[in-house]
Amino acid sequence: MSIAVAKRPEKVDETQEVSRMVRSSQTRAGDIFFVVVCVLIGIICLVPMINLLARSLSASDALVKHEVYLWPKGLNFDAYTTVLSDIKYIKSFGWTVILTFICTFLSLAMTVICAYPLTFSKLKGRSIFNIIITITMFFNAGTIPNYLLMKDLNLLDNPLVLIIPGVLSIYNMIIMRSFFYGIPESLRESAEIDGASYFRILWSIYLPLSKPVLATLALFYAVGRWNGYSDALMYMKNKDFYPLQLLLYNILNNMNSVEVATQEGFSSPGLSEALKAATVMFSTIPILCIYPFLQKYFIHGVTVGAVKE
Repeated sequence: MSIAVAKRPEKVDETQEVSRMVRSSQTRAGDIFFVVVCVLIGIICLVPMINLLARSLSASDALVKHEVYLWPKGLNFDAYTTVLSDIKYIKSFGWTVILTFICTFLSLAMTVICAYPLTFSKLKGRSIFNIIITITMFFNAGTIPNYLLMKDLNLLDNPLVLIIPGVLSIYNMIIMRSFFYGIPESLRESAEIDGASYFRILWSIYLPLSKPVLATLALFYAVGRWNGYSDALMYMKNKDFYPLQLLLYNILNNMNSVEVATQEGFSSPGLSEALKAATVMFSTIPILCIYPFLQKYFIHGVTVGAVKE
């Protein structure tokens, strides 16, 4: 009795191998295209900052002749010496750091406090609260009513006017609420069975699982406060509480006038241009240094939900 042995079809194997090679080449081409796009975007973002750094370190003559592009000419640190030796820059920088830290902490606390109750289905009127909160994203009273409100609250020329009005972002609160929705209710229910209070559940379960979104929102709040100057421009008269960006705004406006530049002691338009670039770098670099410390949370935040068990 003969037994027929089934032979593996070679044509099928060749077809699968060719298909695998085509997919692999397409994947490599896609990766190369993605890398090229990222490199181009990175160059577009870096070139202006490199030019600004080069201008801040260049000699006055080179700046007047417009010879500075991506590399400083006539290396000169006079602009940075002027910035770092002026007490108004140092005071404004310190106040902005303190203000950014306070606003970021309070904003995160308010965001969590507002988002956490909205995750409970038992909350009475939850849908109404969500509608009211969403409406505030699209409708605003306007500049004049806001100014009159700050006046009635005695917040004009008060440092609290830089903290209280912007302590909560509805958009960020919705992001936090959506993240809380993704946390399994079984974790909360098991904690409730064990007798944990609502605050204990928030502190021990929700916040530890929310590090990625907390880091992201912290950066949003910090960058927004660090770069903010319009509220101080409208509500503040006391120059001791001017944030760094408003001080920079006034300096850049004043330097556009040759007479003001002469009064401030600038010997040439070139030094004035170098000082402009130095003040911009002085106010930009600190906030850029925060990102590397939060990068790991961003990466973790992107991969949250990618693995299903």
